[in-house]
Amino acid sequence: MVDFKQVISESLKAKIEDMTIEEIKALLEVPPNKDMGDYAFPCFKLAKIFRKSPNMIAEEIANELELTDDISKIINLGGYVNFFVNKEQLAKKVINQILTEKENYGRSNYGEGKDVIVEFSSPNIAKPFHIGHIRTTVIGNAIYKLYESQGYNTIRINHLGDYGTQFGKLIVAYKLWGEKEVVEQNPIKELLKLYVRFHDEAEKKPEMEDEARSWFTKLEHHDEEATELWQWFRDESLKEFQNVYDLLDIQFDSLTGESFYSDKMPAVIDALNEKGLLEESQGAMIVDLEDEKLPPALIQKKDGSTLYITRDIAAGIYRKETYDFDKCIYVVGSQQILHFEQYFAIIKKMGYDWYKDLVHVPFGMVALEAGTMSTRKGRVVFLEDVLHQAIDKTKEIIEEKNPNADNIEEIAKEVGVGAVVFQELSNSRIKDYTFSWERTLSFEGETGPYVQYTHARCCAVERKANTEISSDINFDLLGDEEASEVLKVLETFNKNIMLAMSKNEPHIVTRFVLDLAQAFNKFYHNRPILVDDEELRKARLALVECTRQTIENALHLLGMQAPVKM
Repeated sequence: MVDFKQVISESLKAKIEDMTIEEIKALLEVPPNKDMGDYAFPCFKLAKIFRKSPNMIAEEIANELELTDDISKIINLGGYVNFFVNKEQLAKKVINQILTEKENYGRSNYGEGKDVIVEFSSPNIAKPFHIGHIRTTVIGNAIYKLYESQGYNTIRINHLGDYGTQFGKLIVAYKLWGEKEVVEQNPIKELLKLYVRFHDEAEKKPEMEDEARSWFTKLEHHDEEATELWQWFRDESLKEFQNVYDLLDIQFDSLTGESFYSDKMPAVIDALNEKGLLEESQGAMIVDLEDEKLPPALIQKKDGSTLYITRDIAAGIYRKETYDFDKCIYVVGSQQILHFEQYFAIIKKMGYDWYKDLVHVPFGMVALEAGTMSTRKGRVVFLEDVLHQAIDKTKEIIEEKNPNADNIEEIAKEVGVGAVVFQELSNSRIKDYTFSWERTLSFEGETGPYVQYTHARCCAVERKANTEISSDINFDLLGDEEASEVLKVLETFNKNIMLAMSKNEPHIVTRFVLDLAQAFNKFYHNRPILVDDEELRKARLALVECTRQTIENALHLLGMQAPVKM
């Protein structure tokens, strides 16, 4: 199969001896306008080497390079050497590769033999799994899929918030007012009620706070009743969280939360002490990070209890010993940037060289448009409610557009949940955004349903054709502008996956699949597919199948389904 970038880089290498083929390849760009060719090489970096203007260098190279079977035209434009690929060769390369690799198209073994941990989702036990959790959950799952697709052994960790003084409060509240049957019917909402009631009552009776601390101390010392209640709160919460994970089709390899590291704290404190990193400050223990231009990190409170950062240090050391990771990625909101800077700096100070393999992937906040959820003001918006509402609204749209559709429930779930996921991954993760029902569920524009509908459209064309699709076609018949545009987008799939992975930015794949859907729909509208000319029909059907397969593969990376009917 032809690698056009390799072909172009090798021909340029003959004229540019001071650069390697890899360096040349890395500089190749795709021009913004198809009239400017398929690839462009910028000559600005060569100005010092050749002691000429970039324009003159580009003109000389363009005139001296010879055309090949793969390259049909070479021109210079404003300091760039622009290459036009042979459209027949492009079609041959892309279609053969996709029809051969099928669901593996886009995948590689680039990361083979390397272990990557992705920590994401991490809700708090006995607290609402609310709309705000969607970001870490969906972005983290997509990042996991990106690494996994490139051959990395990827480990998904849900670092549950299942430890802390709130459990003492919850035990007190449950023993005072809780009923087992009521909690089991609706765990999170009932436990939240108890937690809120504790705070209301404790304002009038401050001694309740002491009782809560006492119960948490019992929990730390493995008191039987305290441990049994804590385990039950955890199990019931996880059952409810699982409803959300099932809707999103997300799994984890480990659910070791903060509690798992409770007995590993003393070793962390001892290690920090031995390395002379702990200092006393107003009765508490801190690590001074002034040399890293960071505020001091609080490691242990006056009463001897530990904090998130202490548990993160313990978890980091445990993970390195257990998995010997090449990279450990934390998908956690941007409000925690300082926390991770401090944590990574402490690991560095402890003398661990793997501090550089720790990566914080921050993201912005999600807000809701006023009045979009049917909730009374001030109530927490549960993520499960949002997903079910998306499914219900999608079902209404499908019933209106296509009342006789089969499997409406299944399609509504795939499209409704997919719409929420796609909206979530549509922007650069660091941006704050406002969740909009209208934009999310639209079948037009840059949305999940639009891309899924394009996949369903490909399936419908293939059903109607009712013929075997193969790569035994006349590739010359796919030289028209619209088909070439689809082929050029298809060819960049792996490059986009690699870029998204290197930047931990799933929205790059979202952008790719939108570009593909838009290019295909233009082809679909301008070039009839099921024509009488058998050779042309076969060629265009091969392109339909390549588009369908690639959309399915891209949606899989985003954590979405590809419906065959809509």
